[in-house]
Amino acid sequence: MTNRTHKTGQHGETLAAEFLSRNGYTLLERNYRTRNAEIDIIARDHDCICFVEVKTRTSRKKGLPRESVHHTKQQKLISGASFYLKEKKLFNRQVRFDVIEIFIPRVTRDENFASPPEITLIKNAFGTV
Repeated sequence: MTNRTHKTGQHGETLAAEFLSRNGYTLLERNYRTRNAEIDIIARDHDCICFVEVKTRTSRKKGLPRESVHHTKQQKLISGASFYLKEKKLFNRQVRFDVIEIFIPRVTRDENFASPPEITLIKNAFGTV
């Protein structure tokens, strides 16, 4: 991963956390890591624990950001979520896996401003624990 890609990803995660907070979510964790998984954001939406994968892009050349949350990635997130729930003793809780896709248009030399980022929240994007 290049430094620019890493910075874009970090910026996207910050935008996603701010978006969730503005929309009534309570942030519980950021960049929660287990041996086999990293969960970008863990938040509470009312009584539901949400495990959120953030995908940020500056171009649509390689498709929509959500398309990169493939089956293998989903399985890692489910595994990480299960570990988190056990570690925190959060039994019998409603759980949801969300994806936030962020498109941050690049500024071209001819533009004096950047378009605001496009943020899309996809609730219940896949499976359960």
